[in-house]
Amino acid sequence: MTPRFESPRAVNELLRGVGYLADESTAAVTFLGDRLGKPVLVEGPAGTGKTQLAKSVAEMTGARLIRLQCYEGLDESKALYEWNYKKQLLRIQAEQVTRQEETWEELEEDIFSEPFLMPRPLLEAIRATDPVVLLIDEVDRVEVETEALLLEVLSDYQVSVPEMGTVKAKQIPLVFLTSNNTRELSEALKRRCLFLHLDYPPPEREREIVLAKVPGIEASLADQVVRTVELIRSLELKKAPSVSETLDWARTLVLLSVSHLDAATARDTLNVLLKHRSDIERAAKELVASPR
Repeated sequence: MTPRFESPRAVNELLRGVGYLADESTAAVTFLGDRLGKPVLVEGPAGTGKTQLAKSVAEMTGARLIRLQCYEGLDESKALYEWNYKKQLLRIQAEQVTRQEETWEELEEDIFSEPFLMPRPLLEAIRATDPVVLLIDEVDRVEVETEALLLEVLSDYQVSVPEMGTVKAKQIPLVFLTSNNTRELSEALKRRCLFLHLDYPPPEREREIVLAKVPGIEASLADQVVRTVELIRSLELKKAPSVSETLDWARTLVLLSVSHLDAATARDTLNVLLKHRSDIERAAKELVASPR
């Protein structure tokens, strides 16, 4: 299989070209995931760019993004495939109406064939002939049994459909699994993957992200926004502000024609940055004690 990337540096440049400002570790692991044909497990707090990394890799390579959104109760029929039972029933009824002389074995072979198959994200990615990035989002939300199913598919890049045989990947998709670390994943799954931890970016890089993503913001205001967010993240909160919420806050301040972020303005707009009343109250008190 032809490698997608020449080097980690090339990955970094390509990601920047689509607006994703990655660090060296992110670029290196993405490069190795491609070269080694291994899934990349991306862990970290919510809102640190885990999902966006997969989307950006798909965009920069021109690949099709196939997303499996994980949730409690996700089963094989929603992750792999299921049969179109209504269509199968209609086929059986049609056979009865026309009174075709067809054995059950022949009918069974017919209804368990390609026209009646409904592929779900995993099978769709395995069968794809065009370049694909497979995103398995929030894998920590599924049960252990479903995690084992994912491990089986990602170990051999093939899916067994009992009625049709084994479907092997014509090309190995670039796979990203994301986790907010709400539960510990199995060691077997972790061993299968390359590991990448994405935390909140350091102030210098978050400032760079704000300047790149918020049109019209002045450098001095971007500095104040990032310093304030860093202070707020240091508090004991139910939910620390994500990078996307930092950007929303910065855009809000630009829309309000704010050129200097004082404590009063920060307090009045905290509801854009924080989403829990107790967090807003705690941050407001801290801003009074440490005015910007």
